Amino acid sequence: MLRLPPFQYHRPRSLDRAISLLGGYGEQAMVVAGGTDLLPNMKHGLFTPSHLVALKGVPELKGIRKGSLPGVDGEGGSFVIGAGETLHAVSIHPLVRQHYPALAEAAGHVAGPQLRAMGTMGGNLALDTRCTYYNQTRFWRDALGYCLKKDGTVCHVTKVGKKCVAAHSADTPPVLMLLGAEVELSGPAGTRRVPVADFFLPDGIVNTRREPDEILVRILIPPPRPGVRVGYRKLRQRKAIDYPLLTVAVAVEVGEDGRLHGASGVVTALGSRPKELTGWGELAAGEPFSDDVVEALAERGWEQCRPLDNITVDPEWRRAMVRVQLRRALLELRDTPGH
Repeated sequence: MLRLPPFQYHRPRSLDRAISLLGGYGEQAMVVAGGTDLLPNMKHGLFTPSHLVALKGVPELKGIRKGSLPGVDGEGGSFVIGAGETLHAVSIHPLVRQHYPALAEAAGHVAGPQLRAMGTMGGNLALDTRCTYYNQTRFWRDALGYCLKKDGTVCHVTKVGKKCVAAHSADTPPVLMLLGAEVELSGPAGTRRVPVADFFLPDGIVNTRREPDEILVRILIPPPRPGVRVGYRKLRQRKAIDYPLLTVAVAVEVGEDGRLHGASGVVTALGSRPKELTGWGELAAGEPFSDDVVEALAERGWEQCRPLDNITVDPEWRRAMVRVQLRRALLELRDTPGH
């Protein structure tokens, strides 16, 4: 039986108190919200904090509402989603489903219903990267000699000791990137905002810009833009619970004449951060939303993706699925304009 290491559990009732505890205990402390990722990792010996600062009782992290913060245009239809809101709550919220259906769909595809009832939006954004050689028991990792991400000196994927390539595996960030969302972080140094598109780093060990003493408080989403459709697809071994083998999010802007004014795409679960696809705008601008354009966009995305052997599925098959999933996501947007 895998057991949790000993730790002291703190239950602050305000954001200020949570920040104070996190800063006071320094490197010995970590935050926990739903705990659906952190606690299994602690059982595997991947994290051994002496203090856990629980965020479930912090009211500032709750709520899904029209924007009312400085710089957030509530009258224009912007939304604020508290980082402590569960993935289930986001997936079924009527306003999210109406204005950001792709986000509701992404939140509703994370793991299974029990985990979505506990896991939070903030936890999904701050999810630790995953790898075949990392997410194992201490006994398994010791037999292999550990890895660059934890206790070792060599990445078993690249066979060198220079860079960890554990995969980013969160479902909601690709959609949030295409929606132009920002995250709000609070810590001892104050509050700051970071676009979700800039939040992630190309480092499998530390892949976000959140400082260890900062708490992700809320997600800020601008109002939907007229004519813009956003779609999402997820590939996994079992539809019920598994982490993604590949996640794609796509956005297109369709004019009143039916022609595309722009297109963009993001893929994840291939590298340590979500990958923005380039060159889509040039391919789509002024073109009809035709099969040929869909195929050209899917082909351009496939050319840019090179999956690594960091997940227990053949990387060449995963690469082939990039083209397939991008094509399907784009066709769904074309044939179901309500996305």
